[in-house]
Amino acid sequence: MNYGKKLKELRTIELLTQQDIANILGISRSTYKDYELQNKIIPIKYLNIICNYFNVSIDYLLGLSNIKKYNNSMQNINLEKQAENLYNIRKEKKLTQQKLADLVNTSHSVISDYEKSKKTIATPFLYTICDKYHISADYLLGRIDEPKYLK
Repeated sequence: MNYGKKLKELRTIELLTQQDIANILGISRSTYKDYELQNKIIPIKYLNIICNYFNVSIDYLLGLSNIKKYNNSMQNINLEKQAENLYNIRKEKKLTQQKLADLVNTSHSVISDYEKSKKTIATPFLYTICDKYHISADYLLGRIDEPKYLK
């Protein structure tokens, strides 16, 4: 996962400071700086806001694809669609919730919560699943319907 360079690149192209982005996100400059330096993992909530602000895909920002923008992209993460997509991908790959939990180093109950629309997939889990199975993060989060798989 190498979003730090892309965060900085997008920010500097627009001649924005770290404080400007921190203000957009409603966080401190030092917290944003830690995201840009990848000292802390940026939450999906903030990735989504940044992607909407700069009009880029989550796939692009996470380095999963060179596709900067999808024509059919929604601005919001859809928890119900995320739950459905994760369940369908898990079934397609013949994974139990426990096997998927083991893959992303979490508990069965966390995967269950994702599939019950209780919470958004955590950034490192999202990245691991998408990278391993070549799945679009934007698709998995319900921001787009196609493409499901990245080349």
